[in-house]
Amino acid sequence: MPTRTNYATLPPPAGPYSVSVRHDRTLYLSGLTAFGTPAQGRPLAEQAEAIFDQLERVIRAEGIGMRGLIKVVVYVTSMDEIAALRDVLHRRYGGFNPASTLVQVAGLFSPEVGVEVDAIFAVPE
Repeated sequence: MPTRTNYATLPPPAGPYSVSVRHDRTLYLSGLTAFGTPAQGRPLAEQAEAIFDQLERVIRAEGIGMRGLIKVVVYVTSMDEIAALRDVLHRRYGGFNPASTLVQVAGLFSPEVGVEVDAIFAVPE
């Protein structure tokens, strides 16, 4: 059965969802944003740093690392800062580049959120 988890080190979900769902050897992360962090409303690169800080807290709690990163979907509200965003992603992946999708959207749930990232990780045995 899947294990659904919220984490004390992250803001509680704003809706009826779990931050992560672990099934067998796969960890699925809900979309993470900089909402509620000092990076909220800041440039995309700063928001991405805050998102990956949260993501790293989750994978640390789950006992996995970036090596297990399989897939990310990155949603942005503007392509104007993509180069800086890609620099952050490249550095934070640590050489473990996942399959990736980048999608421009008309908006996210708050005008102060310009990027959202969801991810899938392989969980080691």
